[in-house]
Amino acid sequence: MAQQTGIIPLVGTLNGINFYYLNGKPIARKAGGGFTKKAIKSKASMQRVRENANEFGHCSAVNKAFRSALSPFYKGHKFTHFHSRLMGLFTRIKALDTLHKRGKRSVANGIGQAQGLQLLEQFSYTPACSVQHVLPFEFDVSSANWALSLTDFDMAQVGFVDGATHIALTYGVLDFDFESLNYALHLAPSLVLDGSYAGATLTLEPDTLPSGLGTALCVLGVRFYQEVDGALYVLNAKDSVGIAVLKCL
Repeated sequence: MAQQTGIIPLVGTLNGINFYYLNGKPIARKAGGGFTKKAIKSKASMQRVRENANEFGHCSAVNKAFRSALSPFYKGHKFTHFHSRLMGLFTRIKALDTLHKRGKRSVANGIGQAQGLQLLEQFSYTPACSVQHVLPFEFDVSSANWALSLTDFDMAQVGFVDGATHIALTYGVLDFDFESLNYALHLAPSLVLDGSYAGATLTLEPDTLPSGLGTALCVLGVRFYQEVDGALYVLNAKDSVGIAVLKCL
């Protein structure tokens, strides 16, 4: 048995090798020895494989819905390994579920733990474009209207990428039910600023407020643009699009 390496982990059988997940890690082993579809469904020795498959499928469904919910922050851009990195996040959160036995654990119950919310907040969603590095300022979210304020803002400290003349900030509160996978995104009007902006405070307030559908995630996205002949063109380099979860409630 060996751990898989490569960009895209495989699941299934190829050229006599079985590819599957074990404890959240992609594994490869020689086919045979009773490792068949029928055996996986029925043999007692395959119980752990069945448990892992159930939880992997659950995390995949959460992953798909979550990426869809975040898509307005990166529309038109493709992140490298975004799916697999989020799978790692949701696998860790799922493991926090102490209410159910292995094979039945869920991300929703992991989110119910304080550490689950911490994982959502501390996770580096876009390592190549860290929002906190691009915007090295204090972030404050109002408990009354969910407005986001950036205090002591100084355009000279913004981490512009090569070729960028403008930065766009998109803020929203994602009301996400990790059990039903229903969600609603409450966005504030985007701010597009050029390098000469001289303001010291920025405020982004959602047009609508979350209704308590699920967990409320305060999400901030940054994108860079280049002005050419009076028109703005989005930059799609890996360091030009960033997403951060600032706060979870």
